[in-house]
Amino acid sequence: MSGTYLGMPAFPEAAAESTRDRRLRGNLRHATHTIRDKRARAVAELDDWSALRAAGAALKDRTLRHLDHYLEQLEERVTAAGGQVHWAADAEEANRIVTRLVRETGETEAVKVKSMATQETGLNDALERAGIRAYETDLAELIVQLGDDLPSHILVPAIHRNRSEIQEIFRTRMADWGRPAPDGLTDRPADLAEAARLHLREKFLRARVGVSGANFMVAETGTLVVVESEGNGRMCLTLPETLISVVGIEKVVPTWQDLEVYLQLLPRSSTAERMNPYTSTWTGTTDGDGPSAFHLVLLDNGRTDTLADTVGRQALRCIRCSACLNVCPVYERAGGHAYGSPYPGPIGAILTPQLRSTASALDASLPYASSLCGACYEVCPVAIDIPEVLVHLRERVVQGGPAVVRGEKVVLRPARGHAAERAAMRAARWTLDRPRALRAGQRLAARGRRLVPRRLPGPGRAWTDTRDLPAVPAESFRAWWRRTRGDGAGPAGGAGPTDGAGAGR
Repeated sequence: MSGTYLGMPAFPEAAAESTRDRRLRGNLRHATHTIRDKRARAVAELDDWSALRAAGAALKDRTLRHLDHYLEQLEERVTAAGGQVHWAADAEEANRIVTRLVRETGETEAVKVKSMATQETGLNDALERAGIRAYETDLAELIVQLGDDLPSHILVPAIHRNRSEIQEIFRTRMADWGRPAPDGLTDRPADLAEAARLHLREKFLRARVGVSGANFMVAETGTLVVVESEGNGRMCLTLPETLISVVGIEKVVPTWQDLEVYLQLLPRSSTAERMNPYTSTWTGTTDGDGPSAFHLVLLDNGRTDTLADTVGRQALRCIRCSACLNVCPVYERAGGHAYGSPYPGPIGAILTPQLRSTASALDASLPYASSLCGACYEVCPVAIDIPEVLVHLRERVVQGGPAVVRGEKVVLRPARGHAAERAAMRAARWTLDRPRALRAGQRLAARGRRLVPRRLPGPGRAWTDTRDLPAVPAESFRAWWRRTRGDGAGPAGGAGPTDGAGAGR
């Protein structure tokens, strides 16, 4: 992964700062609760939602197992339909390809459909360095771009902004991008949308190059699919003479019949709609209809390595609905920027470390950006077991994983975790293997419970900076059992609670 997110602090430091921003937390709480409540109502309308969810997961898993076959089929069909396919191993190569293709047209401007893949590669910055200005046309992406900001949500990139902030951004920054905001602009949503429409209209009409991603790619016909709610995507996909689409290799689906499943899952999970207002599909080029040149850039950028991990590959099922963000208590309080990636929230906590490797402090901290409450798994329309992958990635961080190649150097991941933690685990194992020592420790802890501090000193201080030590009970469970049930029965190793005369009731 690449882009302007690089160099940002690791999640603990970033979250410590963002959680102090009361306005940010208020914006996030209002927006996420509104979206998730609407989603719940939309999903409840379908009696077969659980079956659709299972089908979506199974289709993705089958496609990922045979990804090479479907990608080759896709390339063949796109080429036969008049398009050109380019393969990009990483973000840098993808940006080079797109920059070259735009330069070959002689243009210095491009309009863009909202695209997570181009955020991942940092395409806008790469084009700007090459003297090419890319205009975001999605309303939320436009707000982020005009505000010299970064997206903080998959579906609603400007979710961290409220109406008054957006009004100020439009008023002060629109002129820098070619057209000043209307006089007397208010913070009414209708007025803000109209200002954006006027700002973008001339760009749509004069643009000769469009850049997009895709929600899905259908291998059997070489068709690409974009779903959206505003109509800006259709303008970008149909008006320019040249269309360049940058798409992750995991977005392929085998057939149109498979696509039908996801066109039911995605809108209800993302925008809480029964169907998307705009579903645009295109297959290669057609004389006199739409762009005369179409280029598909297939992006790997760590996806093949992720596919090799039998647990972590679940993340590649993701259809970018953002449902997991809207139910996550950590995201709601920390915000999207704290994740240091175009992919925030629970899905970002498992996808980013795999696409970038867990060698950096940022990536090693992300699997811990979760309470493991499981709400993300419950709402995921393709049943990604995010908590399972989080625990799996935590294990990789602690135990170490394969070496990471950076340039000509090989960098090893953290090998064994914190020394104090290892010592504590060894002591716990020794004690739990020796019942007498465990009982003696429990009695000692109970007698000295008033001396146990609420905060740990030394190496344990970091753990208790954000939580209190639990109070030590006056007696252990074993002692309580003996006192209330008699010495002849025990919860472990001895007779059970329903064994022996008078023991069970």
